Amino acid sequence: MDLSFRKCFASKKESWRSVVLLAYQSLGVVYGDLSISPLYVFRSTFAEDIQHSETNEEIFGVLSFVFWTLTLVPLIKYVFIVLRADDNGEGGTFALYSLLCRHAKVSLLPNRQLADEALSTYKLEHPPEKNHDSRLKRYLENHKSLHTALLVLVLLGTCMVIGDGILTPAISVFSAVSGLELSMSKEHHEYAVIPITCFILVCLFALQHFGTHRIGFVFAPVILTWLLCISGVGLYNIIKWNPYVYKALSPKYMFMFLRKTRISGWMSLGGILLCITGSEAMFADLGHFSYAAIQIAFTFLVYPALILAYMGQAAYLSRHHHSAHKIGFYVSVPPSVKWPVLVIAILASVVGSQAIITGTFSIINQSQSLGCFPRVKVIHTSAKIHGQIYIPEINWILMILCIAVTIGFRNVKHLGNASGLAVMAVMLVTTCLMSLVILICWHKPPVLALGFLLFFGSIELLYFSASLTKFREGAWLPILLALFLMTVMFVWHYATVKKYEYALHNKVSLEWLLALGPSLGISRVPGIGLVFSDLTSGIPVNFSRFVTNLPAFHRVLVFVCVKSVPVPYVPPAERYLVGRVGPVDHRSYRCIVRYGYRDVHQDIDSFEAELVSRLADFIRYDWHRRRTHQGGGTHEQDDPSRSVRSNESSSESRLAVIGTLAYEIEESPQQESVSVGFTTVESISDVIEMGRQSPPPSNAVKRVQFAVEEEGEEMELRGEMEELMMAKEAGTAFILGHSHVKAKKGSSLLKRLAVNFGYNFLRRNCRGPDVALKVPPVSLLEVGMVYVV
Repeated sequence: MDLSFRKCFASKKESWRSVVLLAYQSLGVVYGDLSISPLYVFRSTFAEDIQHSETNEEIFGVLSFVFWTLTLVPLIKYVFIVLRADDNGEGGTFALYSLLCRHAKVSLLPNRQLADEALSTYKLEHPPEKNHDSRLKRYLENHKSLHTALLVLVLLGTCMVIGDGILTPAISVFSAVSGLELSMSKEHHEYAVIPITCFILVCLFALQHFGTHRIGFVFAPVILTWLLCISGVGLYNIIKWNPYVYKALSPKYMFMFLRKTRISGWMSLGGILLCITGSEAMFADLGHFSYAAIQIAFTFLVYPALILAYMGQAAYLSRHHHSAHKIGFYVSVPPSVKWPVLVIAILASVVGSQAIITGTFSIINQSQSLGCFPRVKVIHTSAKIHGQIYIPEINWILMILCIAVTIGFRNVKHLGNASGLAVMAVMLVTTCLMSLVILICWHKPPVLALGFLLFFGSIELLYFSASLTKFREGAWLPILLALFLMTVMFVWHYATVKKYEYALHNKVSLEWLLALGPSLGISRVPGIGLVFSDLTSGIPVNFSRFVTNLPAFHRVLVFVCVKSVPVPYVPPAERYLVGRVGPVDHRSYRCIVRYGYRDVHQDIDSFEAELVSRLADFIRYDWHRRRTHQGGGTHEQDDPSRSVRSNESSSESRLAVIGTLAYEIEESPQQESVSVGFTTVESISDVIEMGRQSPPPSNAVKRVQFAVEEEGEEMELRGEMEELMMAKEAGTAFILGHSHVKAKKGSSLLKRLAVNFGYNFLRRNCRGPDVALKVPPVSLLEVGMVYVV
């Protein structure tokens, strides 16, 4: 008894150690942007709209606003509510959208399958029940225009995050370097700060290709040192200058502030909201850490340190009534520690910028996976740490725009106005999506969802409206960027969906494929032919065009569909969905490769080897399955009266997932468990089978395990395996469509501009599918196709 107690205590101690370690590591990745906000909040707030007076009503009112904003938005909204809406441990805008797509039929992904719902990561927090089928859910599902509106809302949030990736490095580094103004004249300061800021930004973006894992070990100590530094300076200023500054935390000072400053005070809220920049990172980076780690780090370290920092600045300014341009972070730093604080501030600003740059890469990769962004080259910088990526084109575009913004604006005020509007737009999108999640996914009463939307939405709308008043003073930039990016993303997504619809309506029947033979002058050549398309059934039109122009195709033919599903990750054991196309002796197969929106796509060498291995496993499985059904040798564990049922009536056999988990999805009304055993076990694979006729019942899950014997294999199986290996030795050809899309006659002017010019311009100037798949040029066969949409 004592031993078991000790073991339990030791495991709990170890788990707490890991949580605390994760909390420490999250400081450098998650809280870099949020922790450097004291550098520019007071300076942006008192830039023009309000003046610091002898009564201290303005400074105390701003402090009260900062305190309650930090308490309500990052602490209550994100830490205690939004972080619970994770998608298999992942967070962010796409995680909320993924949850909604799984709980309601609102997804616009073109090639959805019932088999996707059998994925182990396709879990529902609360299984759908009729009494939970709300009116709002039915209304959303029945109106296609609302599906588009929901996608536009998600894209808006995505575009604002990308815009924040441009603005945050600029304002963070510029604010940190501006501390030099206290040690040089104004003339020298103007000529020194901009070049130094641009130099640091160039170095920051130039180091991105190394990956954050190479320099990430210094991130957490830098932010920890920075948080201890600002909290120590804040505590020093409170004790020395105004120990009673805590009284300003009362909400009454907010009303006193607005009553005195009126419209100018409302406009100054655009500077106050900068205190919560980076709050969205807590949710977006949830997948790298854990809910408990992020909650502990913010509640017990980041939040108190920020409050002490702002209180310290307010205490100092309450006894020093300088002119407005002197208000800032560095004036409250004691002269004896000014230079060490400046160095730490610059390092912390670099760390904070790194976090948002990495987040921008991640969200663009997610957008690309869901067909909402043109194809770009994605480099995975770490083989051990999942999700650390580098996108060269985006990196250099961000660098150029960051430098252009820094040189163009030249002051914290305009940078703050632009950054503030982007931040509040993202938060408003999260609030809207979260209210839908509360109602549709969590099945909470509509009153709670409406209360969440109204309470936090009204706070964020207040700040958002204040940011809009700064439209001509910098706030126009994120709006312009969002409009441009949304146009690009929506045009790309629209044309991609239309291309899929055209391919679906023009696909070729299986009978056409089976009719191809020597009588028609068609020959089969050695090797494996991988025909890529977006179709999950039928013969793609690009293959018919290929055979028409070149009357030959490979001895082993595989129709490959690489698709994304609305989950963050697909387990490797469930990634490959394999089936036959036509009879056994035709040697044609279908392989659907499924990726989540955060998955790492395989390089072509490992993909080719993995595909052949999965085909071999499928051939063994299919041969034993057919032999079992023909011989009636099914062995039931739960119910001997039931047997594994197959669906051979369709022209294409059912697709099977070859992996390490053993379960099938069948159409039987009751749960079954079947085990097929053999004398000699060489390898074990497991299967998920999905019929295509109708959605399976929720309880139609059957556990199946099959074994494969090497010795004594029949000639049919041996012959098919030998043909596969010989085809592999002969070489693999990758057959891809080289598409040109044009609007059909009679289309509107807007559609013709979007498709004929917009989409085709993007297609010509982004990575092709062969580059995205890393296909070697010597193995590539491109088939020209014109899609009339």
